Amino acid sequence: MPEGSTPRSPRARRPRPDAVLEGAVEMAREAAESVARRGTVGDHEGVHLEGERLLTHYFATLEPGYAGWRWAVTLSRVPRGKVATVCEVDLVPGNGALLAPDWVPWEDRLRPSDVTREDVLPYRAEDPRLEPGFEDTGEDPDEPVVRELGLGRVRVLSREGRNEAVERWYRSEHGPQGTRVPKAQCSGCGFLMKMSGSLREVFGVCANEWSPDDGRVVSLDHTCGAHSETDLPPDGPQWPIEPSRVNDFLVEPARMADGAEARTGAPARV
Repeated sequence: MPEGSTPRSPRARRPRPDAVLEGAVEMAREAAESVARRGTVGDHEGVHLEGERLLTHYFATLEPGYAGWRWAVTLSRVPRGKVATVCEVDLVPGNGALLAPDWVPWEDRLRPSDVTREDVLPYRAEDPRLEPGFEDTGEDPDEPVVRELGLGRVRVLSREGRNEAVERWYRSEHGPQGTRVPKAQCSGCGFLMKMSGSLREVFGVCANEWSPDDGRVVSLDHTCGAHSETDLPPDGPQWPIEPSRVNDFLVEPARMADGAEARTGAPARV
């Protein structure tokens, strides 16, 4: 070898065709049928030479729900041997096989709507929505301040966590979306309890037990019919019911004192 030259790695020798293993189709089929359900081993679909004296036969599967899968039967033989031996039988996916979706861990599948009051979520040491309570910059009124130290809160909301909450609340049914009473915004309601910090410019908490938003965070431009300054006069019409629960065109029987039925003109409740 010339001085300074790099030795070449020997080329991997391609295994030679093996007539004994290739011809053992019926032996491979019997091995597959001994594992599969009766009648689910289909036509022979070819072979693959795995290595020296090692070969795999493939058979179609007729098993319902396994479209594109194949039975794989691997055979081998000893040097100069004339008899094949079954090494392994597997059901493997082929090209275009119907596969199960990738496994998603439980903590990644869970959605906020799946959690009840009795459920306990796992602890997340790294959560972008939170940051240590001692990281105080003093620049933002919503970021942790020195008063948080010693109060038992190890972590508080980060800027990312606060922004996510603001966007989520504002897009919810407690934001301005879908409001039907444009003159009764929460910003002018006496039942609104404003939040602290910069969030008081966008949100508050409803304190009206007659409102469907009672005890919930609402945007200042949210509206509802339980506004403290509603313009409906006390002696005005009754509260509108949509859709109407009373059918004025039907009558219902009423029992008389003697047990007989009489027809009344009273509207029937439906």
